Amino acid sequence: MTGPREEAATLTPTPEGHSYDARNIQVLKGLEGVRKRPAMYIGSTGHSGLHHLVYEVVDNSVDEALAGYCTEVHVAIHADSSVTVIDNGRGIPVDIHPTQNRPAVEVVMTTLHAGGKFDENSYKVSGGLHGVGVSVVNALSEWLEVEVRRAGKRYHQRYEHGEVKTELKVLGETSETGTTVTWKPDTTVFETVDYSFDTLSQRLRELAFLNKGIRITFLDERTGKKHDFQYEGGISSFVKYLNENKTVLHPAPIYHTRDRDRATVEFAVQYNDGYVENVYSFVNNINTVEGGTHLIGFRAALTRTINNYAEREGLLKSLKEVTLGGEDVREGLTAVVSVKLPDPQFEGQTKAKLGNTEAKGIVESVVGEGLRNYFEENPQVARKIVEKCIATARAREAARKARDLARRKSILDSGSLPGKLADCQLTDPALCEIYLVEGDSAGGSAKMGRDRKNQAILPLKGKILNVEKASLDKMLSNEEIRTLITAIGTGIAEDFDADKARYHRIIIMTDADVDGAHIRTLLLTFFFRHMKALIERGYIYIAMPPLYRVQKGKAVRYAYDDAERDRHFEELGRKGITLQRYKGLGEMNPDQLWATTMDPQTRTMLRVKLEDLPEAERMFTVLMGDQVEPRRKFIEEYADSVRNLDI
Repeated sequence: MTGPREEAATLTPTPEGHSYDARNIQVLKGLEGVRKRPAMYIGSTGHSGLHHLVYEVVDNSVDEALAGYCTEVHVAIHADSSVTVIDNGRGIPVDIHPTQNRPAVEVVMTTLHAGGKFDENSYKVSGGLHGVGVSVVNALSEWLEVEVRRAGKRYHQRYEHGEVKTELKVLGETSETGTTVTWKPDTTVFETVDYSFDTLSQRLRELAFLNKGIRITFLDERTGKKHDFQYEGGISSFVKYLNENKTVLHPAPIYHTRDRDRATVEFAVQYNDGYVENVYSFVNNINTVEGGTHLIGFRAALTRTINNYAEREGLLKSLKEVTLGGEDVREGLTAVVSVKLPDPQFEGQTKAKLGNTEAKGIVESVVGEGLRNYFEENPQVARKIVEKCIATARAREAARKARDLARRKSILDSGSLPGKLADCQLTDPALCEIYLVEGDSAGGSAKMGRDRKNQAILPLKGKILNVEKASLDKMLSNEEIRTLITAIGTGIAEDFDADKARYHRIIIMTDADVDGAHIRTLLLTFFFRHMKALIERGYIYIAMPPLYRVQKGKAVRYAYDDAERDRHFEELGRKGITLQRYKGLGEMNPDQLWATTMDPQTRTMLRVKLEDLPEAERMFTVLMGDQVEPRRKFIEEYADSVRNLDI
């Protein structure tokens, strides 16, 4: 006998002239509604939704750690794309539920909004507050198996497509406790079941940072890659990790935590001598990528506290009419803000933004208190931070004047496009693409070979400025940077607006040599630091021009690496073959450039994605920052992996 199940009603439209009554109301029982509309629960059926399954199960294990019952979590991706998550928590209860008349673990796995997280005696805080997590994973899997170690016994149950396949049974005795969940995503639901090691690593690393001392291991059996995350320093270790290879203003992060009004606020901040704000905010271990009220409170406290200290110490006199604003106090800031709330109100199931109004005041109060105390006890560090903020305010004013001057000269005015831009005829950004081409010679071939209707060409002269080591006013004095900003149309800094992008495909096309790779990295650094939203929207691409042209008689083949070249040799036979090695794009005729690199029907392009944001942050610092030693170590470590090295 089973108890009541969660049901959802949907409206079925009827053709014109047909009756519409109670018979047209479909009732979806159990988890049918999840399978019918999966995006409502996991955001999408693409890459992000697939990984969200792992997050939901791991979050349950981490919630056990928050409650004080779990110290280790092990995650593994198997060769068949199934995933296993093991923890040493208390184990999901297996006794008969008093109202559902089924084992509690079965209720949790097959019923929406069923779980211990609605009971504050079980979990004071948790990430999966909606109570739909593991049941949704079950619903969207071909099969799922759960093993519970509890009360001296091992229990097992199997489900298929969310439905119970076997009754809960005892496998044997054990002295351990915990839960193991293994599932295989349903290929009829998801667009892909290919998990990204980097994407999952980012989330698991975050969880280890946010939960001081917990050990999280991650193994990808498909490749043999593995990670072992454990950080006794918690979010202070997180900030140090983010600032690794940067020149910091103070050696130890400023750290403070306080319980207030049933909430726990924890933050760590450290300044470096760079120009980028790098702040991560979390609520109950969930990365709130769109911020929310807690982030507003943090920023308000930071700005007010630094201003109050600077004014009290008489440090603002040199600024004259320039004020110390929020952007000034956040330049060069690396920070992690973590809030634990008993009843967080997120916007949507994927929890990208916090909406609790009370969180702003709580965070603002705790952060203000922590910073004030630190500044009082560490006046030398406080003065360094304030001096950095004042220098930023002066540079901001200089950049504002530079922008105003540039506008007066129509340099940054989107209505006045650069003379060397060969624009396309269409004006709908969704249909338009721009090639950022290395050199005038290749630019000339691209202009002649392109489809003028929707393909624009912007030749770039040499290597653009390394923006990793440049302030905004220095950037705006660089002609190539100004040309790039104007052509794309989004503006820069506080004027930046991704919605104004004139092209939804921005394609970096450089030579396949060392200089080309350097130019590509410089451009990617620019987009990552100053137009990150374009990467997040999927607008940035890398063109893949061929390295070789292989011809025998009238048969022509193009090869993108040495292995493909050798395959063409085998196909055509080596005798009588003509091989051309392209040293640069300028060596290609317009028709060849079109056929191999620009024709949407035949070209190959790489879309730039941000799968592991903290790791990307560190990598740009290593490759483009001031410190030589980390770059040398990186080159030594990955030298054997380099392909297409032009020597």
